[in-house]
Amino acid sequence: MSSAAPSSGDRPVIAILVTAESAASVVYGMFDLLKCAGRDWPMVVDGRPGAELLEPVLVAARPGIVRAANGVPIEAHRSFDELAAPAVVCVPELMISPYGPLDGLFAREVAWIRRCHAGGSLLAASCSGAMLLGEAGLLDDEDATTHWAFCEVLQRRYPLARVRPHCALIASGEGQRLVMAGGGSSWMDLALYLIARFVGIEAAMQVAKLNLIDWHHVGQQPFARVASTRQAEDAVIGRCQTWIADHYAQAAPVAAMTEQSGLAERSFQRRFKLATGMTPMEYVQTLRIEEAKHLLETTEAPVEAIAGEVGYDDAAFFSRMFRRAVSLSPGQYRRRFGGLRAALAGTGR
Repeated sequence: MSSAAPSSGDRPVIAILVTAESAASVVYGMFDLLKCAGRDWPMVVDGRPGAELLEPVLVAARPGIVRAANGVPIEAHRSFDELAAPAVVCVPELMISPYGPLDGLFAREVAWIRRCHAGGSLLAASCSGAMLLGEAGLLDDEDATTHWAFCEVLQRRYPLARVRPHCALIASGEGQRLVMAGGGSSWMDLALYLIARFVGIEAAMQVAKLNLIDWHHVGQQPFARVASTRQAEDAVIGRCQTWIADHYAQAAPVAAMTEQSGLAERSFQRRFKLATGMTPMEYVQTLRIEEAKHLLETTEAPVEAIAGEVGYDDAAFFSRMFRRAVSLSPGQYRRRFGGLRAALAGTGR
């Protein structure tokens, strides 16, 4: 891929933000998908490249080389000052911790994003890039999504946002100028969405076919841990978490945890929710569902047997709980992820 900045002509300019925390694969991947719209399909079908229909441009605080998160050098074509209001600003994923500090870390980027939005740009964020839309103050009273590992912190940091953890892609805001994709490879969904919106559905379909892209129509919940089970800072609750990690399948687990804590029931319930963000029973259900997912991936045990192993006497109730948490039935989950695990295991033989 050439690192020279293309001229704009009449094509919509799509600015892809580059920072030291960027994932180079996503930056270059988005650039390539957007660049091939209109160009590559005619080359495959007729032997001649067609006209490029979009103009992706790599943008950073200053033009030149930016060493990305994994040490890969990315050449930014233009600076923020050179590109005031492109048609689209793409914010690819950032290699940051959901629990790390964010205040002031991206001050220049956030100021530029805010200016671009005020100038009419559509903002498109993939994965943890949605955090910068929140930092820019643009998610209040808007639907939003991000990588499943960041949904909790996104909601906590920007409490007026309506975070939709199950969605792989959301378009919201006035004129649907805030577009967010979930985690991992859903940046491909975002690129296809932008091609469909600015060029047309047929062009997006051509790019998807050429690159073997399958739209994440089931959302991102099947890929996610149901919720965070990080150790609480409250020492009493932390001990209960350690204990329940090995005893979640037993009968009356919440009563047993309460006894372990030495607290009155109401005090335990209150402190547990404060420390973990979940009620004790929600926490138990989380552990049970995660273990069930592992067993569905790695064994051929019947669903009924797995339900019993993780603590459910009623397999039908377990199946309903599982579908509510994961957006797939246990059987669908096993076919999707058990098959994937088996295929990956087979490649090493």
